[in-house]
Amino acid sequence: ISSDDGLKVVLLTNDQGNKQKAQDNGLLVYKCEEYVKSLIANPELVDRLALSSDDKSEITSSKVLFPEHFPLSRIQTGIKSGSFLQGTFRASRDNYLEATVFVQGEGEDSTEVLIQGLQNLNRAVHQDVVAVQLLPRSEWVAPSSVVLQDEGTGKDDEDAEEEEGNQLRTAAAEAARKPTGKVVGVIKRNWRPFCGMLNVSQIKESTRHLFTPADRRIPRIRIETRQASTLAGQRIMVAIDGWPKDSRYPNGHFVRSLGGAGEKETEEEVLLLEHDVPHQAFSQAVLSFLPKMPWAITPEDMMKREDLRPLTVCSVDPPGCTDIDDALHCRELENGNLEVGVHIADVSHFIRPGNALDKEAANRGTTVYLCGKRIDMVPELLSSNLCSLRSNVDRLAFSCIWEINHKAEILKTRFTKSVINSKASLTYAEAQMRIDDTNKNDDITKSLRGLNKLAKILKRQRIEKGALTLSSLEVRFHMDSETHDPIDLQTKELMETNSMVEEFMLLANISVAQKIYDEFPECALLRKHPAPPPSNYDILIKAAKSKEVEVHTDSAKALADSLDAAKVDGFPYFNTLLRILATRCMMQAVYFCSGMDSDFHHYGLASPIYTHFTSPIRRYADIIVHRLLAVAIGADTTYPDLMDKHKQSALCNNLNYRHKMSQYAQRASVAFHTQLFFKSRGILNEEGFILFVRKNAIIVLIPKFGLEGTVFFDSKDKVSPNIVFEEEGPTLSVEQHKFHIFDKVKVTISLDDSNIQHQKIRMALIEPVIPGVSVPAPDTETPAKKQKLDR
Repeated sequence: ISSDDGLKVVLLTNDQGNKQKAQDNGLLVYKCEEYVKSLIANPELVDRLALSSDDKSEITSSKVLFPEHFPLSRIQTGIKSGSFLQGTFRASRDNYLEATVFVQGEGEDSTEVLIQGLQNLNRAVHQDVVAVQLLPRSEWVAPSSVVLQDEGTGKDDEDAEEEEGNQLRTAAAEAARKPTGKVVGVIKRNWRPFCGMLNVSQIKESTRHLFTPADRRIPRIRIETRQASTLAGQRIMVAIDGWPKDSRYPNGHFVRSLGGAGEKETEEEVLLLEHDVPHQAFSQAVLSFLPKMPWAITPEDMMKREDLRPLTVCSVDPPGCTDIDDALHCRELENGNLEVGVHIADVSHFIRPGNALDKEAANRGTTVYLCGKRIDMVPELLSSNLCSLRSNVDRLAFSCIWEINHKAEILKTRFTKSVINSKASLTYAEAQMRIDDTNKNDDITKSLRGLNKLAKILKRQRIEKGALTLSSLEVRFHMDSETHDPIDLQTKELMETNSMVEEFMLLANISVAQKIYDEFPECALLRKHPAPPPSNYDILIKAAKSKEVEVHTDSAKALADSLDAAKVDGFPYFNTLLRILATRCMMQAVYFCSGMDSDFHHYGLASPIYTHFTSPIRRYADIIVHRLLAVAIGADTTYPDLMDKHKQSALCNNLNYRHKMSQYAQRASVAFHTQLFFKSRGILNEEGFILFVRKNAIIVLIPKFGLEGTVFFDSKDKVSPNIVFEEEGPTLSVEQHKFHIFDKVKVTISLDDSNIQHQKIRMALIEPVIPGVSVPAPDTETPAKKQKLDR
């Protein structure tokens, strides 16, 4: 119908009845697909159409591959009666024909149900909430130890089932059967757009292609696109539309392109999207709540603050740190005791509860540090300027101040909002040099020496109580200033000053935890670290035993003492390896609300109570803790959400999730930069140690690069050597050679980029020499190569 100003109105609907009604009334009406396909200007819009149920018939085969999902009413009845279980579907990374369903129970009563085979997986996708039915006990199986990737040649159906049968029959003959079930329905789909790459169909003129997600736990997705030739070699995003019971793969549609695979910006974007890290620029609504510049401290700001600007406060951080959260001071009091202060950026002064800035920070939860890049939790004006405790500028702080005697016993603790003026921003190395330089006796150096002396006593006291000192290899990349490519890689060295800062941060966190819990027993935000279940330590005990060392794990103190005593003559690195392995046995530390839990203990720190107070620029938990503490000391007002334990608990769930994803994103960033580093290096020979022994491989740690890799002993294209795996050791015999945990080996390291989407570091054995397995050591110093290294 033409309106008065000449506009033509078109109704778009996919509802058949609606369409008929509109046509009867003389309206111009199209189905969405018809309309989009008629547009000439944007042909790529067609690719973005979600497939409607009418379109799907031509894509699927006539054969039914999967059982029908039960209707929701039947599922609900089944869950009530206990014949079905509800849980979260977790696909296996290593075997596309296997998954577990995590069924949440009361307290310790959670269970995991094993699902094996295409039919039983029944179109569930990783993280979906599903209903499962347990199989009879006689059909329970053991988890497969086979690494099995879906090569996804697009073969539908019969071949897939035959392949599946063969793979799983070999796997299920093992002992240790687990409750096994099948998916009977999907309660909630947890689909998001997935990053990955297109496998372009070999059939000429075909518009149907398979898409391979970057996350190995997500099945391949079938999409229709007319731009396949353009999208080949690109990272793209695809959304799933549905999964018919007669299709081997779900159907989906193209969402957008992210850029060329392997390019640094593209890969970083994929990494952030896949780990669900919010990284868009801060919106105008968020930025509107930032203070107006130029900013200055007002008399009103000073009303509830102590002026601590005359104190000799300084900060100690890694090199290049611009978001300085904490600063310290130590001075002698007239009575001979010491006064020590931990001063933390007063971020909660700038971020008020419930506004857009606060909501954004709460959603992000944490700052994410990638190699050479930082994704801030709060806008840069706060993170690197107004909240950063830089030297020689006045800054608002929240201070925790103790009176301590020379035995490091705390005599008094007080908390106050304050104004400080840091006298120096030092790196760990600079602070260490001042402490060690006997000619230096200025106030800053004296303060640092006092802190360092107390920190050593505090650390000894903590260790006596049973705190664990664990180890993990962290690497630092040296980047080329122009290309930002990694040109060198080394493991981080820890100095006394690292430990000094850590001791006082721990002390502040414990003091604040106690204060907010005393004041608000129902809604304090705390952090706990659960003790691992005894079975977690099996691998540690076996590894120590293989070198005739005993490890006791009945308490954190027993574990700490046995780690301290664990030594092997002629093998100085043994203790570090054991501590690295002990770290792998640990549980995740989590935030929780005190009114919703009864176990507060922090296992790793051997502390009965703990929280996070010292990093509010980069952790949202600390902002909440600051607000609680401010209310406790009468420095700020409260608000309803702060005292609502259910809201606090929901917030903790998000913070735990964001924290975990940020750790995974950081690891993925290190892995990607490690690949870039080895790409320009060719093949290197390095010494390493065996960390784990598997059925067909050993996992080797290269201390020099903080790198782990797998040496496989069976491969598709070669005759496999004679391999015997013994669970008890565990040991792996290859031909006549026996491999144990912590054995020293020599390997070649190179980058395997044959699969651009899943590039990996490949390791091959040089020593010990095993006929048919070891590879000759390559000559790595070609002249061209040497020039590159010298640069």
